[in-house]
Amino acid sequence: MLSFRFAPSGKHCASGSHDKDIFLWEVYGDCVNYGVLKGHKQAVLDIAWSPDSEHIWSCSADKLVMLWDAETGKRIKKMPGHSSFVNTVCTTRQGIALGASGSDDGVIKIWDPRVRGAVSTLPDLYQVTAVQFADDGDRVFTGGLDNEIKIWDLRKEEVALSMVGHTDTVTGLRISPDGNTLLSNGMDNTLRIWDTRPFCEGSRCKMVFSGHMHNFEKQLIRCAWSPTGDRVAAGSADKMVYVWDAKTGQVQYKLPGHKACVNDVDFHPLEPIIGSGSSDKSIFLGEIEAS
Repeated sequence: MLSFRFAPSGKHCASGSHDKDIFLWEVYGDCVNYGVLKGHKQAVLDIAWSPDSEHIWSCSADKLVMLWDAETGKRIKKMPGHSSFVNTVCTTRQGIALGASGSDDGVIKIWDPRVRGAVSTLPDLYQVTAVQFADDGDRVFTGGLDNEIKIWDLRKEEVALSMVGHTDTVTGLRISPDGNTLLSNGMDNTLRIWDTRPFCEGSRCKMVFSGHMHNFEKQLIRCAWSPTGDRVAAGSADKMVYVWDAKTGQVQYKLPGHKACVNDVDFHPLEPIIGSGSSDKSIFLGEIEAS
């Protein structure tokens, strides 16, 4: 299991894996697998739900980005253009539903499903392993093999700011619920919170979390915010799910159960539940105390 996400509605969740398929699951009851999205020809590396829970974006080692109807399971659009593995995909949280993707070809592409081809192509010098839209829709955050987090101005199609602090590849990025800060995970075994507002006093790196780990497998381990923004979480190569207090930096939970590296985590949007996907081919839903 390489990617796991709850739908914003909270009713469903989705997972992407080495088996090239995207599985759709009921969250409540018996957690029934109610759909399988088939079309990618290699491992599904990342997925993202649209804000209305009606569509799913996916990207794969087959160099493609795809858009799916989450209810019917039909593929709406296939988006070629990258020349190597597409590691990461995300969508806007409000306004027009655009997609962004980052690839081993060192390119970030912005997609509008209504238009043929990418609407913007942003060239970087290194492989891109994480991408995330800002809430204003005019900026996109990226992380990659150069250890930097870049803020791109989409109107000018250039880097407006670079944030330095990680000492190894950035593997995951998630924007906070209020849109003001960015969470990043890196192969340097740190999770960081960054102030992404245009004007910021002092260092943009506001908090550093530790405890979790990467290992020789060098998986793209993702991270997540709780809906209230008071907790953050990440998977770990030690088979645990880590949950921290976002204000104090203290580890609140180390959730066991998985038998291999935990690659992705996500908080349920409505319930005190955290979901995790692992290389052991399983998904766990764990209940935590309400915050």
